[in-house]
Amino acid sequence: MNLKNFITTEHTENTEERDKIALTGKIIGAAIEVHRSLGPGLLESAYETCLIYELKLRQLKIEHQKPLPIFYKDVLLDCGYRLDLVVEEQIIIEVKSVSSITSIHEAQLLSYLKLSDYKTGLLINFNVKMLKEGIRRMRV
Repeated sequence: MNLKNFITTEHTENTEERDKIALTGKIIGAAIEVHRSLGPGLLESAYETCLIYELKLRQLKIEHQKPLPIFYKDVLLDCGYRLDLVVEEQIIIEVKSVSSITSIHEAQLLSYLKLSDYKTGLLINFNVKMLKEGIRRMRV
């Protein structure tokens, strides 16, 4: 690879990463608005529905409960996995309302990222006093 192609590739990757960081900022802002309005203690489905509404207010493209099939030995299998939300065809959001995020929740999102074409995900637990304590950004 010559220097010009290297610089162009590096610049494109940096621009894409900055765009994803800006997008995750918008998503987190929407999640904070939902948490500020509802507080902790509700079901995941309530937070998910309200988060969808907030993201749409921000004119972001949302896919809800998107199927995630698995390729196993060159066969496509529908195992019933669903991505809570996919924003702008770039970022998976896994919504939780649990007492604390555990390693199994993080492993779930990492597995979804590995099984899909997405590279960035947000794990958002709304059942916390301060939402910043319930957010994990993950990349593969």
